[in-house]
Order: sequence, then structure tokens, then C-alpha cells
Amino acid sequence: MKNISRNTFLKQSMGIGASLFLMPTLSFPGFSRPVGMEKSELWNRMVKANDEHVQALMDHGDAANKHRGRSFGYNFAMLASAYCCPDSQFYESTKVVDLLDYTTDKLIENQRPDGTINAGNLESPPDTAFIMEPLCAGVYILSQNKNNELSPVKSKIKKFVLKTGEALVVGGVHTPNHRWVVCHALARINQLYPDKKYVNRIDEWLSEGIYMDKDGHYPERSMNYSDVENNAFIAMGRLLDRPKLFEAPRKSLEMTYYYMEPNGDLVTTDSRRQDQYSHRSIVVQYLHYRFLAIHDENGEFANIVKQIEGFPGFDKIVVEEALFHFMENETLQKDLPAIEKVPTNFEKVFETSGLARIRRGDTTATIFGGVDWPLIIASGRSVSPNFFSYRNGSAILWYMRMSSNFFNMGHFRSEGLQKDGEKYVLYQKLEAPYYQPLPKHLQNEEGDYELTPSVDGRFWSKMAFDKRPVSNVKTLESKVTLTENKGKVDLLFDVSGLEGVEVTIEMCFDKEGQLKGVEEAKKGEDNYYLTQGKGAFERDGDKITFGPGVKSHEKIHRLDGEKYSVHFGSLRTEGNHVYITGITPFTHQITFE
Repeated sequence: MKNISRNTFLKQSMGIGASLFLMPTLSFPGFSRPVGMEKSELWNRMVKANDEHVQALMDHGDAANKHRGRSFGYNFAMLASAYCCPDSQFYESTKVVDLLDYTTDKLIENQRPDGTINAGNLESPPDTAFIMEPLCAGVYILSQNKNNELSPVKSKIKKFVLKTGEALVVGGVHTPNHRWVVCHALARINQLYPDKKYVNRIDEWLSEGIYMDKDGHYPERSMNYSDVENNAFIAMGRLLDRPKLFEAPRKSLEMTYYYMEPNGDLVTTDSRRQDQYSHRSIVVQYLHYRFLAIHDENGEFANIVKQIEGFPGFDKIVVEEALFHFMENETLQKDLPAIEKVPTNFEKVFETSGLARIRRGDTTATIFGGVDWPLIIASGRSVSPNFFSYRNGSAILWYMRMSSNFFNMGHFRSEGLQKDGEKYVLYQKLEAPYYQPLPKHLQNEEGDYELTPSVDGRFWSKMAFDKRPVSNVKTLESKVTLTENKGKVDLLFDVSGLEGVEVTIEMCFDKEGQLKGVEEAKKGEDNYYLTQGKGAFERDGDKITFGPGVKSHEKIHRLDGEKYSVHFGSLRTEGNHVYITGITPFTHQITFE
């Protein structure tokens, strides 16, 4: 992707490049819009949705809160927007002032002696910082209105913000993104009540460096936390007049487009955080794309902005929540630059996370082989066994997994992703030994040996495994070779080594839709076998065909392995689960189209 030049922008904006939603440019103070300026559809929808939330707060009180522990910060921002927006039915309403006062009191009531708020982790500086983004935006919006009736609220909220600032200039963090959340909050506090100590603390965190790999991932490789980090760097760059801070979100957003499905869903398979098993939408990045599209005059980002406005969730995530963002950030109010095309036919490999994306119009495929080794089940590590996913329009295969009954070692996870000409190759070799007696010089009469993990990592015992000779080593080699041609994908499975091992290939299709050509399993719900021939999954007129199938056994439960089952855990998700089963040596090809 590239930025368009100023000259190109001016030429194109005279033609077809104007934004469909012309945002009114609001002036200060009080955000009064110039008389006669045409209102935009998006603006009117945001104002209406914001008013509806304010009305709900008036009618139902705290029962109308939408953001759990962070609700009072968001409520303050939305109330401030309603009070200061001339288009709101609550413009300069005394009832809103009363609610602002109540919200301020609730924030003060929940503030701990150190200035933090319990809104997640207890007395947590970063969780408190998350509240400060909307709250400080709301305080800034109120600061532009000079009505005297706001003076008591402004005075009270200032004390709250300053006390919170004291907590954030000394408070610590847990995770990489927490540093930038705290810096984001400090930048907003500094905008309201400038003090060098806030900027000094920001610089102290920034001196650690902003990590981003060559593909555009922050340390978490998470579509959830990249939103948080992009938000923080854009806000800091804007409020501190440090445009260099836009570089990281710019690169992140360029990468994010290639993770986007045609309906706005984002691929999260290579994440190191909790979203590696969940669904995420690009809609949450709307404001970031919009800001940089306008700031950089980037026509491709403008294209993405327009796409997002038509995606599911735009009303809930943006229309219902974003009025205060537009009111406190004048850049968002401006027209988008002329739209430029973005690629919809591509094949792209992300080497740093071992993930490949293929898109042919509305058909997409994702291949993943980049888990973090050694395999440790913990937040902060990539461990997803979802090595393949496929979509054709509304028909979705959320993931494919493979498991074997090889010493209960669980799912196949590739030791990287290799590109061999036009082929993608996933490979894993498992070894499971048996153990010999300890050498005599390491033995003791009490039988008291060190508690150690088995060589294959499946379990621990007081056996001093690492000091024992091994024998009877059993191996299992699994290889998946993928080729693609105009959206048609062939996956060749080759599992060899120890003979007689049961192999299970699992395909999880969307829960909404209809399967055809499959046989319902006798155990469990939403379980099916593809015993032979081709199967199909259809939804909303779109279809995926897959197969041929084979059924050599019925082991479709407890596929996760001992690392999970010993604690009664499971990685199974909701959906329509189709199984193909074989016994080693096992060679089989499955085609998706």
C-alpha cells in the first residue's frame, strides 16, 4: 500500500474521490457548526445513537451501562458530547449536567487511595488508564463549553483526573501494550492539565523502544491488542505533536488489511493472546484507518474505511460509540481523500508468524505453521492447532485440525511453514521414548529422585527422566502439503512412522449453514463423518465442497492431548464438526473448492 501525493489527492478529490459521508467541520468553542453546512448521514446517526444512550441512562440509571468496569468513563464522554453538540436533543440540557455530576461522583467513589480504579485487575494502573481515554476526551469536550453551570462538574472531575495522573506517573504494567495504554492516558491528561512530569513518564516508557516485526506485528501478534496499540500511538502522536509515532500503526494497518476476510472478519490464528481462538472484526480499527487516511491522504486506507462502513458491527462499534471521538478529534471530521483500489487477489506470506493468506475475490484460504516452541500452554504464546481455514463468501470453514492417538500427544502443530515453489508444507515429527534404569551412580536407596518432565513433555514425575537412558523410541511424522489454483485448494496428508496409529482430521464449519453428504456421528452434538465421496457446506447461497472422505475408526473425542485433558480442558469450539479418519501409514488428499 502507498500514500497518494498531495497533487494527486487534489486532482482526484475534484472527481469521484469525495467521501460518501461528508463530515461537518465543527468550530470552537462549543462545537457550533457553521450555518447552512449540510449534515452527513453518519454524523446524524452517531448523534441519534449517542442521544439514545443518554436517554437510557436517564430512564434506567446504571442498568444502562455498556462497558462494565469502564462504563463511567464512557458515560462521561457520551454525556459531554450530548451536552456540547448542537444537533443533540440534549444540547446544554441541565439534566445532562446532573448526570455528569452523578457520573463524576461514581468515579470518585470508586477511586482507590493511590488514584487507581478497580476495573479489571485490582488497583491496576493500566486498567485505570483504559478508563481515562473516553473520560479525558469527555473532559476536553466540556472544556470547550463556557457555560457556568458546568463549573462544579469541571472542578470535581479535574481533581479526579489529577489524582489518577499521580498514579500513572509511578504505576507499573503487566504486558507490552499496557505501557502504551498508560502513555496514552498520560498524553490525554497532559492535554487537559499540562505538566512536564506526564511527558517525562511517557518518554521513560518510550525509551524502551516500540517493537514491531518486519511484517507489522506488535509483540502480542494479536488483532485485539494491535487495536489498543494503534489507538495509543495515534493519540500520542496527535496530542504530543510527534507524527513519527504514526509509523507503527501505519505499518500495522497495512498488514491488517491482508488479514481481513471479505466480510471484515480478521484472522487471529497466529495471535499470542486469548484471541487466537476467537473472532475479531476490522471494524474496531475504523477510527485508526480514518485518521491516517485523512492525515496521510492515503486513498487505499480511505477505501478500507468505506468498506468498514458496510460491515456487520459498524453500527454497534462505531455509530453507537464514536461521537465523542469525532468531537474531540477534528481530523476525523474531515472528508476522506480520493479512494484508490486495494488488492483482492493476492498470495502473501507472513514469515515472522508462519502464516500465509490467499485471496481470490470472495474466496480465501489461511495456512498456519507458526506456533511458539517449546509448546507451553500459557497466555503470551502462540499455540493454536488451527493450521488451515477456508471461505467462499458466507460459507466458512473456521478451521482444520489433525490429531493422532500417538501416546496422547494431541493435535498436529507444524514446526514452521515452508514454501516450496507453488506448494506450502507443514511438518511435525513426534518422538515418544521408553525409559531404562538410572545409571548406578545416580541411584539412591530412598528412591527419592528429582521431579522432572518426561522427555516428550507429556507429564512430570519423580523419575529424573533427563538422566535416564531411553529405548524403544517411537516416532510419528506428519506432513501436510497444500497447493492452490484460482481458489481451489488441495491438501495432501502423509502420516507415517509407528504403524496402527489412529489419525483424525477435524473440520469445523460455521454453526449457521447446512451440511450435505455427511453421516451423523452417534456420540456428541454437531458431529459428522465424511465417510466417502464429497461433502458440501452451504450458507446463504454460497457453498464449499470438500473431500473425498474416508472413515477407518470413530475416535473423535479427547483429541486435545494430555496437556489439556489432565485438567479437563478442551479446545473444541461451537460449529458443525466433520471428521475424516485413517490409520497409519495414512496418505489422503482433500480438495476444497
